Formats: sequence, C-alpha cells, structure tokens
Amino acid sequence: MTLADLLSLRSRTALVVGGSGGIGAAVVARLSEAGARVVSVDRPELDPPPGAIAQACDVSDPQAVAALFERLRAERTEPDLLVHCAGIVRDRVLWKLSDEDWRAVLAVNLDSAFYVLRGALPAMRQRGGGSIVLVSSINGERGKVGQANYSASKAGMIGLARTAAREAGRFGVRVNVIAPGLVRTAMTAQLPASVVESALAESALGVACEPLDVANAALFLCSSLSARVTGQVLRVDGGQLIA
Repeated sequence: MTLADLLSLRSRTALVVGGSGGIGAAVVARLSEAGARVVSVDRPELDPPPGAIAQACDVSDPQAVAALFERLRAERTEPDLLVHCAGIVRDRVLWKLSDEDWRAVLAVNLDSAFYVLRGALPAMRQRGGGSIVLVSSINGERGKVGQANYSASKAGMIGLARTAAREAGRFGVRVNVIAPGLVRTAMTAQLPASVVESALAESALGVACEPLDVANAALFLCSSLSARVTGQVLRVDGGQLIA
C-alpha cells in the first residue's frame, strides 16, 4: 500500500464538530483534501466552511445531538470519522468564577463530546471500525491560572477518550486526543500580549502553532497511518509542555 493510499480518506464520511471555528475549519479543509465527505456541525448562525455539508446543532443540548444523529441516519451521512473541535472559554480565577461560566464551559467542551461520542459509536461498532479525535488542550494536562473550568473540561475529554478507546477498541474503533498549545485563532487573538509572549517563551520551538498544524495531526489520526494508535494524547504545542 502506498503512502497516498494510507493517507486517503476516500469513501469515508467525517463529522467535524465545531467546524466553523479556526481549528475546525482547518480540519474540514484537510479531511476534504484527503477525499472525505465532510459534515460540519456548528451553531446555526455560523457559516460552514467551503465544501462541507452543513448541520446546525447546539451540541451542548443532548436532545439536539440525538436529533442530529437521527438526521445523519436519514441522510446516510453517519460518520466513519469524528473530530470534535467545539470549545469556548470563560476565564476567571476560581473565587470569581460564576456557576453560569462553569456550567457553560463544561457543557460546550465536555458534555458535547460525550453526547457526540454516544451518538456516533453505535454505527461505528456495527460497521466494525472508525476513528474519533477529540481536540483537548495542554491546559487539560497541566492546569492554567484563570482557567479552572476550561482546564477541567479539557482534562475530562482525555479521560473520556481513553475510556472510549478501551470500550470501543474491540469493535475496531480508535479514539485519540490532540492537545494543542497556543494556536493562532480568533479566540487566542483576544489574549493579552503578555500571555502570548509567555506561551512563546515556554515553547521549545519559540513559535505559535497554526490551525493547520492541528488539522494535520487530525488527518494522521483519522488515516490508516495511525491504524494501531488509540487511547493516546498527541501534543501539538511546539514543545510548550514537555514531560
């Protein structure tokens, strides 16, 4: 089998959750280039990336996610590949963090990942294979001042993925995590310059990552190049967190 064959996603359907965001749009583009039919899921007010089939859904709502998978079944677009990129931040130190901000971040970042995995796995199990990638963060591994809610949600994604990998592996389904560091997106563009400078200073390469760097890792984990890789956390962080 050639390298091109191993990287090819022809005849595969990929579901990208959060496909209208900076990282999500890059993932949509890269998986499409590899030949996948890509379904992009995001809030209804957001425009889908070019070339993707759009599905509007509030993925923090379990009933909305159940309805999404009903539509996917009816339209014969149930995924062989799933990349979860949805995420928000509501940064505050712990003693200033409201109940609402805690719940909102956990709902969008972690609860939605559970709802989407629960929706995707039955068909993957029945078909005897699939690949799932959850985009977490190095802050889910190390914690971060002002990000108790975000770090907890991203740490939870790692535990969720590793459990799913153990439960679904016997059915040929692989589940992995990408943990980015600082990535240049609209979200990180709002960070204070001092925060960006600190992240670059702790990076071994001294540069910020781009959304395409994360998308390339997602392509690897979705492709046959990673056929024996599951339950792993792949850091795409320029060496911010070396342990």
